[in-house]
Amino acid sequence: MERVLTSCSATDTEDAGRELATRLGPGDVVLISGGLGVGKTVFVRGLAAGLGVGPGQVSSPTFTLVHEYRGGRTALYHVDLYRLDRREAAELGIEEAEADGVVAVEWPERLADPGPSPIRVRIELGSGEGQRRITIADRDAEEAS
Repeated sequence: MERVLTSCSATDTEDAGRELATRLGPGDVVLISGGLGVGKTVFVRGLAAGLGVGPGQVSSPTFTLVHEYRGGRTALYHVDLYRLDRREAAELGIEEAEADGVVAVEWPERLADPGPSPIRVRIELGSGEGQRRITIADRDAEEAS
């Protein structure tokens, strides 16, 4: 199933992540793509809140590559591959985190193998001031194609 949402604020973007998190558990991988500054990390804050992790803990992992957040109903691993090439991304060992929690990956196009049935989120600038278009393709969308 693919859903398209319009976000008019950071709160709307967080709410979209929070809603998606209600359906996530250990082993789920969320691939979040979009340009610089469109709200990928804001979306991850919503995922964290929906998993019961304090959203205030979430920051862009650009320089540390992987942030691990615990304290909710499952761990959340927030991965940013912006500065890596495919070989370096493969060496990160993201699949090890999947068994322990939810993995949210920014810049997933740098992954050679995103694994089976990831949930794909695309965030794009919308037509209005401050608007974002958020497309969420759940596992069902890939299986149906």
